[in-house]
Amino acid sequence: MQNTLKSAAVFDGLGLHSGQPVRMIVHPAAEDSGILFRRTDLPAAEADIPARWDAVVPSKLCTLVANVAGSSVSTIEHIMAALAGCAIHNAVIEIDGPEVPILDGSAVPFVEKFLEVGLVEQAARVRAIRVLKPVEVREGDAVARLEPSDMLEIDFRIDFAEAAIGKQTKMLNMANGAFVRELCDSRTFCLQADVDRMRANGLALGGTLENAVVFENGQVLSPGGLRHADEPVRHKMLDALGDLALAGGPILGRYTGIRAGHAMTNRLLRALFADPSAWMSVDCGTVTGCKLPGMGVHPGDLPVHH
Repeated sequence: MQNTLKSAAVFDGLGLHSGQPVRMIVHPAAEDSGILFRRTDLPAAEADIPARWDAVVPSKLCTLVANVAGSSVSTIEHIMAALAGCAIHNAVIEIDGPEVPILDGSAVPFVEKFLEVGLVEQAARVRAIRVLKPVEVREGDAVARLEPSDMLEIDFRIDFAEAAIGKQTKMLNMANGAFVRELCDSRTFCLQADVDRMRANGLALGGTLENAVVFENGQVLSPGGLRHADEPVRHKMLDALGDLALAGGPILGRYTGIRAGHAMTNRLLRALFADPSAWMSVDCGTVTGCKLPGMGVHPGDLPVHH
C-alpha cells in the first residue's frame, strides 16, 4: 500500500550551490498525489512544481525541476532518493527558496527524520512501472540502461583518473531497506579542482568539507575520511535512485549506469516513456510490494558510523 508521513518533517540548511539558508518542510499528502514541491516564497499560482521526469530541466551538476511559470527547485536528487528509499509515495515539500538544503551531502539526515516522524499506510495500492524491454541511452563512453527485472536493481560503474577514486563497481537489489542500510549515508563527492572551478563560476558556494567528500592527488581532504571504501560509487547509486524516483512510481527493472549522471538518467526515463511497448503500469499486490525499495524499513537499518 501507499505511504505518507505521520506528521511534518522540518529541515534547515544551506543550498549547496547558492550558499543561501533554506527551510524545507515535508508534509503528509493524500494518496495518489505523488511528490510535489511548493515554493513558499513565490505567489501561490506559481509555487507548485511536480517531482516528475517531465518537469526536469537540463541543469549542470544536479537535478532541477520547473513548472510552466518558470519556478524551479534544484538539487532534489537526495531528498527524492530518501523518499523512495523509505517508501514514502505521497508528500508536499514546502521550501522557501530555489534549492534543497545539502545538509551533510548524503540522504541520511532526510532518512533519519522520516523514520523518526514515522509513516502511515494509506488505502490505495502502489502503482509501479514495470520495464518490459531494454531501453538505453549513450553519450560518449557513458551508458544508462533499463532492463526487465521483477524488482529494482541498480548496477553502477565509475572510472575516475583521480587515484583515490579510480574504478569502482557495485550492484544492489534495492528491496527491503537496502538503500537505507547500504547507500543513504554516502556523500556527494568532487575533486578540489572542481570546487575551485565551480566557485569561480558562482557555484558550490555552500559546499564545505563537511557536506562533500573532496579528493586531491590521491588524498581524501574531508575530515574523518570515507564512510565506505567505495563511497563515490554508492553515492552515484543514491543519485540514480533519486532520479529514477521521478518516474511517477517505483520502477521494477534493472538500472545500469556506466559513468552516467543526472542528465543521462532523465534522458533514459524520457526514452522509456516515449516507447509505450517498453513499460506498463502495474498494481502492486503484497508480493510485489514487498520487493519495492523501503518496504519494511525501520530505524535499526540506519548505518551507525556516520
